[in-house]
Amino acid sequence: MTFGDLLKNGAARLANAGIDGAAREVRLLLQAATGIPIATQIAFPERMIAADAAARFDALLERRARREPMAHILGQREFWSLAFKVTADTLDPRPDSETLVQAVLEQVPDRSAPLRLVDFGTGTGCLLLALLHELPNAVGLGVDVSAAALAVATENANVLGLARRATFHRGDWDDGIESGFDIVLSNPPYIPSGDISGLQPEVAAFEPRLALDGGSDGLDAYRRLGPAATRLLVPGALAAFEIGIGQGDSVRRIMAAAGLRHIATARDLAGVERCLLFRKP
Repeated sequence: MTFGDLLKNGAARLANAGIDGAAREVRLLLQAATGIPIATQIAFPERMIAADAAARFDALLERRARREPMAHILGQREFWSLAFKVTADTLDPRPDSETLVQAVLEQVPDRSAPLRLVDFGTGTGCLLLALLHELPNAVGLGVDVSAAALAVATENANVLGLARRATFHRGDWDDGIESGFDIVLSNPPYIPSGDISGLQPEVAAFEPRLALDGGSDGLDAYRRLGPAATRLLVPGALAAFEIGIGQGDSVRRIMAAAGLRHIATARDLAGVERCLLFRKP
């Protein structure tokens, strides 16, 4: 078959599976299966493809048609213009989460300062490592309860050349961690338990439930993070938390009760409240 035939049939297959952007995704899958760049696919649709390459492509196509996330199939996701390894043990880094990175940077007057960061529920390490990439003299600690996720984060730190400034710790939130941080950040589990089954199949069926489930009301993690941030931060320091849709008022109340002062709210590209920022008085 030709590139054109494979792409046409593959796009129809993904579209029938309910996947938006099927044409773009099928080109990425063909590139992953064959190593043939997308530009070449576009320029030479009449080229024939070997049977073994076509079989590899079909296998990837079948995985995506079952709604397995593209990041799991390709093994990586771009976040903050950096490439992060992604596995089934980690959340897929999302563009909305870049809102938190930008919001934190806007609160840092001197990016060359020797800041100390801690990231709870670090997953792939994307938030922590993106910030360390922008803060050349900062050091960071990534905390996660999942050993498998921490292995992915460690690999990402190595590949990005940030291993000397990033360390990782397996633990339950702030248990066993000493205070003295300038920035606490987290994209915690915030989906109410009863809502998870109704999420897109890519999330509900393939992403780690531990990283999604925020308890009955979606706020359990924030109840831990508020007191943790108050204890860990130096006076005047910053806390930044990603939140779910409609959780802003509740999270602000939780953090105020923990002694943190709300200073800013950042919205994502859709205009949704996505990140809340606080300071320790």
